[in-house]
Amino acid sequence: MSDQQKRDRPDFISSRMQRRRAKIAQELARNREGGHKIPTWVLATILVLVLVGWLALIFLP
Repeated sequence: MSDQQKRDRPDFISSRMQRRRAKIAQELARNREGGHKIPTWVLATILVLVLVGWLALIFLP
């Protein structure tokens, strides 16, 4: 059986999908645990300040 035929087998595709789903589920679990070093509100504030500064450079003489 060639390598291409092995890749086309339904069980190979199914196991690959299961591994991908497990990987995504693990990443979501890590993200939900928290433990972020910088709070979200600080990141949002920095983003707003950068956007306001950028707009000021564009529209103010």
